[in-house]
Amino acid sequence: MAKDTFLNRKTTLNVKGRITDLSSPSVMGILNLTDDSFYSNSRISSLELALQRAETIINEGGKFIDIGAYSSRPGAIDVTERQEIDRIVPVVESITKSYPDVLISIDTFRAKVARFAIEAGAHIINDIAAGNMDEAMFQTVASLKVPYIMMHMRGTPQTMQQHTDYNHLMLDMISYFSVKVDELKNLGVNDIILDPGFGFAKTLEQNYEVLRHMSDLDILELPILAGLSRKSMIYKFLGGGPEQALNGTTTLNTIALLKGANILRVHDVKAAVECIALVTKMQQQ
Repeated sequence: MAKDTFLNRKTTLNVKGRITDLSSPSVMGILNLTDDSFYSNSRISSLELALQRAETIINEGGKFIDIGAYSSRPGAIDVTERQEIDRIVPVVESITKSYPDVLISIDTFRAKVARFAIEAGAHIINDIAAGNMDEAMFQTVASLKVPYIMMHMRGTPQTMQQHTDYNHLMLDMISYFSVKVDELKNLGVNDIILDPGFGFAKTLEQNYEVLRHMSDLDILELPILAGLSRKSMIYKFLGGGPEQALNGTTTLNTIALLKGANILRVHDVKAAVECIALVTKMQQQ
């Protein structure tokens, strides 16, 4: 079974005093509050639609809702810190009021946005930059005492595809994470999740290399999030666009689970929940 490869990996999170178990894989549903996300069908433009999306994620079996208001695709429209806060906070407040048991992560690289969102009721910070785009982020995470998802990326979303030259991709990634994990733990942050960053500062071939060797990250003994949903590594190989990439997403999610993913971050929650159920069934002895 894939779980046999987990070594002594940490599989629980302390979420504001509530212990969340990740030993069985979970689904994180994406809630985009941007008007230019790469997958147009995921864009949410009102509070009412955000609540509907949250309800769908929950009803389809999602454990987490990941709310973002800054598109990280190359060439995306810049969003100010104030705009990001104004988009996120009302949605967090409404969702926590309507669905108090759901776990909300905030997809932001800005420490101030993270603080406002957590104070509004969110539970987890999901940072694509792993602190590189806001030097206050690590200290903010430590002071808020919340779980932290950090992704592997080089440069910024605008420049990342200029930074795909690695000495050894997986060793470089492990080194990158090791330094940051040590820094976070020295600040008292114990609940850390790793995201290998599919599509960020990686070529098409490098994305598949990371997926093929994703279990190498087990050496860090931390939960792993896989964000493969409808990404260009699927449709640039198979053809079409994000709208045609659901079947490819499910295929790659299956592989990610077999490689040890604890969380699947997706647009299509029901498909991911079914994927987990089937892989889990196959692994049962």
